[in-house]
Amino acid sequence: MSVRSIGVVMNGVTGRMGYRQHLVRSVLAINEQGGVTLSDGSRVTLRPVLVGRNAAKLADLAARHGIADHTTDLDAALADDDNLIYFDAQVTSARVKSVLKAIEAGKHVYTEKPTAESVEEAAALAEAAATRGIKNGVVQDKLFLPGLLKLKRLIDGGFFGRILSVRGEFGYWVFEGDWQEAQRPSWNYRAEDGGGIVLDMFPHWHYVMENLFGRVRSVYAQAVTHVPERVDEQGRAYPATADDAAYGVFELEDGVIAQINSSWTVRVNRDELVEFQVDGTEGSAVAGLRNCRVQHRATTPKPVWNPDLPVTARFRDGWQEVPDNAEFDNGFKIQWELFVRHVLEDAPFPYDFAAGARGVQLAELGMRSSAEGRRIEVPEL
Repeated sequence: MSVRSIGVVMNGVTGRMGYRQHLVRSVLAINEQGGVTLSDGSRVTLRPVLVGRNAAKLADLAARHGIADHTTDLDAALADDDNLIYFDAQVTSARVKSVLKAIEAGKHVYTEKPTAESVEEAAALAEAAATRGIKNGVVQDKLFLPGLLKLKRLIDGGFFGRILSVRGEFGYWVFEGDWQEAQRPSWNYRAEDGGGIVLDMFPHWHYVMENLFGRVRSVYAQAVTHVPERVDEQGRAYPATADDAAYGVFELEDGVIAQINSSWTVRVNRDELVEFQVDGTEGSAVAGLRNCRVQHRATTPKPVWNPDLPVTARFRDGWQEVPDNAEFDNGFKIQWELFVRHVLEDAPFPYDFAAGARGVQLAELGMRSSAEGRRIEVPEL
């Protein structure tokens, strides 16, 4: 069995997501398993080329994981013909310029979302990639979560009948940074640096809704900055200029209504950090990161509202756990393997820059809806 190696320029791996999920749990994990298996049985390993602004951090990561190539010179990394793929996990505000450089250099591009801060820039990236004829993809990791894979299995099997509504709850308390260190970088809370939960999470919700339930036709949203001041990594107080919570109502095709709350200012009282409840004429399901529970209409109880009597029913006991029926790998790693096959043998990969632009569009329209206080239709992009 033949094995070959291709270079992958990885920009932004000193950040949390770029390092943990993409470098360690995806690219290096792929190499540890012997590479990506192609349709002819051959394997391809990935040779990471680490790129960033901080030479010392890059050198430390490279030494820690035995990586030979690292540089602060993106142009030099892109000039190497052996590097076929460019990956971007930088802050959003730096992404467009670097991705355009990679496209101009003829590299196939895989990037974190959102692809840009505005729909115009996101659409321009999609057009540039199409014009240059390069393969392109956007991370849509939540589609590969075990909980949502089980949910997709239920949809494909007709469990719900006609789907009526979707209710999503996402979030947790991100500490302000004064008496306890914040779990997220401070740029997330500065609009001028590309921060904000709408721009961060609405692209996620867009691809979840689009791939599982149907195209988004309208949005009504309220974006809020609940915590007006936070403390950065250097211990300095700064004004939080970006939204830290958003409450959205989305109308999907076929009349499905989705309500999704996103918040970095909520304390968790649910089984997982994100949960989606899907209600249909034949049954309902609640899916999280890993688990999924269902209740068929034949086993649905018949509650009666009476505030004068204590509730005796334990409603959660009426739900059944959906079995795994499969082994679930890391979702980021799965999508990396799909993209490598897409680049090397044109295997299907629907999560392209055009899909990414639709996610940015929803975030932009969500912010506009919040500012104008009205429901806004989503035009086809």
